[in-house]
Amino acid sequence: WDDRYTSSANGVCDQPLLRLEQHRAAVKALAWCPWQRHLLASGGGTADRMIRFWNSSTGACLNAVDTHSQVCALQWAKHDRELVSSHGYSHNQLILWKYPSMVKVAELTGHTSRVLHMAQSPDGTTVVTAAADETLRFWKILSGGEASKKERAAAKESILNSMTIR
Repeated sequence: WDDRYTSSANGVCDQPLLRLEQHRAAVKALAWCPWQRHLLASGGGTADRMIRFWNSSTGACLNAVDTHSQVCALQWAKHDRELVSSHGYSHNQLILWKYPSMVKVAELTGHTSRVLHMAQSPDGTTVVTAAADETLRFWKILSGGEASKKERAAAKESILNSMTIR
């Protein structure tokens, strides 16, 4: 707990621990980093277009990147130092970023309207997107980490993969 803040009678903090105000439009996306404590990514709407990285312990803005498009959702890769962003106006795309350099690894198009939501598969290799164009799309864009690479290698070497039935 943090004794700098007052708690209500039920033990719940009744004041925000931090208030971050650097975005210049509605904050549309949030994602906690699964492999770095206190790292939070946030994405701004059409008038902002920024992905910002925060130290959630101190409130410091660690970095900000202009995506040139409304940020609708953010998803950290489970196994690699990568971030996927989904976008609305004006590009309706996904972008895979290398973190922390924020170099674009891939730009993926296909949706015809805002890409509103994302979820990552349990094995960490696939991202499914939901958009205002009334579609779900599946993108196998992440590595899945070392365990997934070993499974794929073992499957390639399996005797079952080399057998023919007829």
